[in-house]
Amino acid sequence: MPRRTTILLDEDVYELLVRESIRRYGTAKALSKVLNELVREALASRHELLELIRSEKIVNISEEEFNQFRRKLSKRFTDKC
Repeated sequence: MPRRTTILLDEDVYELLVRESIRRYGTAKALSKVLNELVREALASRHELLELIRSEKIVNISEEEFNQFRRKLSKRFTDKC
């Protein structure tokens, strides 16, 4: 059952929601629907990420392979900065 509540949106967030509502539904009157969809997507994505982080990882890698990977990753990071 839907619940009615009041939320205070920053002007830029409100404008983005209005634009998204018009893009998805052709009207600015679907803000609640758009907001519900976006919140659900964000929560689902966060949940999936946490599941991945917390899941058991099974990898067979030697210490030397790990160190090589770490050096390459570090180099890529410093090259971008």
